[in-house]
Amino acid sequence: MRLRPRSLVYLGTPAMSVPPLRALVDAGFDVRLVVTNSDARRGRGGSTQPSPVKAAATELGIRVTHQVDDALDLGADLGVVVAFGQLIRPHVLAALPMVNLHFSLLPRWRGAAPVERAILAGDERTGVDLMVVEEGLDTGGILARAELPIGPDEYADRLRERLVDAGTQLLIGHLRAGLGAPVPQEGEPVYAHKLTPEDLHIDWSAPNEHIHRQVRVGGAWTTWNGERLKIWRTARLPFDDGVTHPTGTDPIELLEVQPAGKPRMPARAWANGARWSDGDRLGT
Repeated sequence: MRLRPRSLVYLGTPAMSVPPLRALVDAGFDVRLVVTNSDARRGRGGSTQPSPVKAAATELGIRVTHQVDDALDLGADLGVVVAFGQLIRPHVLAALPMVNLHFSLLPRWRGAAPVERAILAGDERTGVDLMVVEEGLDTGGILARAELPIGPDEYADRLRERLVDAGTQLLIGHLRAGLGAPVPQEGEPVYAHKLTPEDLHIDWSAPNEHIHRQVRVGGAWTTWNGERLKIWRTARLPFDDGVTHPTGTDPIELLEVQPAGKPRMPARAWANGARWSDGDRLGT
């Protein structure tokens, strides 16, 4: 027998969780409550701001809470989790079944950073799974799946957008049609641990392919004259307007950088201001 939920509780926090929430409302589902992380200091100003999901829910007129237990006793049919950032406790799952949109092909890349880890590993394909939420970390059965290729020069922001679009369609379609029996995950689990600054610290002796992957993830960094320099865009092939830098294999072209305390800018404009010469090296 298929579960055809109409009343929902939605759990999510970052900007990528907003499109599925809006789509559920637009599709006519009764979203009775949104659970999201507490307000936090965001941006350089340091002021306390609501999460993107809280801001969207407030605009939509949906009650918001930071306590997962508030989802109980609402009479909702289902909880929908999208990048919530917290494990759901067993007593909640016992009272309210939940599904999750996870942005990888499970059991590969269980955990916090599946999109980033897929790019760093050089995966050629990824996807989004609609899965049952269990007490374990991304261990539940799969209800539906969409697979997507990863472009060789695709950046994480763009890949994340495509995954959210695919996941939103998957979620709405299967909630409307009714949720069938989940299929157990098959294969060896691989964990997508949260990225650390060291994961994004560029070692210029590494192959240019690896450095390009670090940059595509977002936030890759090196140093220049003792200060941190972020590298936002690179090309593995010669680029007329770039700054050529050696690597452990072929040179790489720096296209967009960000010096400490300044906005992002074309690498060539930065190099001109920094009085860069062909023999200079970053990270030394």
